[in-house]
Amino acid sequence: MRLGVIDVGSNTVHLLVVDAHPGASPVPFHSQRSVLRLMRYLDADGAIAEEGVVRIVEAIRECAEIAREIGVDDLISTATSAIREAANGEDVLARVTRETGIVLHVLSGEDEARITMLAVRRWLGWSAGEVLLFDIGGGSFEIAQGADEYPDVQVSLPLGAGRSTINFLAEDPPSREAVSRLRAHARAEFARVRDELFADRPRPKRVVGTSKTIRSLARLVGGPSDPVTGDLAQLHYVGLREWEPSLREMPGAVREYLPGITPERGYQIMAGAVVLRTAMKVFEVETLTISPWALREGIVLRYIDALDGRGAEPVRSEA
Repeated sequence: MRLGVIDVGSNTVHLLVVDAHPGASPVPFHSQRSVLRLMRYLDADGAIAEEGVVRIVEAIRECAEIAREIGVDDLISTATSAIREAANGEDVLARVTRETGIVLHVLSGEDEARITMLAVRRWLGWSAGEVLLFDIGGGSFEIAQGADEYPDVQVSLPLGAGRSTINFLAEDPPSREAVSRLRAHARAEFARVRDELFADRPRPKRVVGTSKTIRSLARLVGGPSDPVTGDLAQLHYVGLREWEPSLREMPGAVREYLPGITPERGYQIMAGAVVLRTAMKVFEVETLTISPWALREGIVLRYIDALDGRGAEPVRSEA
């Protein structure tokens, strides 16, 4: 069957269309993104301003029309931290349904971590053993750990690359003092959840990073994927530390020309690098394995499992 997923994140509205059936790996058929950067449209009360809401509606309408033209058999639409945490999030959801006919299903941060872990486990296989997962979005940073398809412990923190940029690194390029404030804040948050939630977990056999921000940093620091296997380059703490001063000195408009950094990530990749390196430091991680599969692939896998009688009833997107 042909399945479509519309993912409304803090940075983009992403349409992924795959051909999928139980027992097989989903095969990508079509993918497109509309850049939002919703963090820029939050007002003083934490509500998404009218311009941001209009951009959400227009992007979802475009994705829905393309999905219909392609002829998907089913369409799943989800929203993550930007709408989940917005003061007017419920109003935005209602307006999206009213103007596009699409019902957005809001995922909690814990849902994001669990579904992403499923995708990572399916990608790596059972031989990966105990996995510690880092996932940086625009609004939130998810951490999860476990030895199964779903984690034994997971947490979502408001330390996404876009949110951290707006809250700490608004000056472009940022000052050393601003970077230090972000690092200190992130260190305190990571140390707290490490001690409260992860202290009793065994040492992971593999530490995995996923999401566009981490994949971009891995491409920048580690180089291109393996030309034979296609495996993504690993991301080493030492390399990330060496790159950070250069990123700090560059304005966002220059960073987007670096290898692996796309225009929609250039302005926030510095914050992503600071937060990720801090997480690696606190959790004593020297090397990240990079998974190309993340939340959207996890959503597809859960849907396929439901068709095969192994999961929950799949959600529908159209009202």
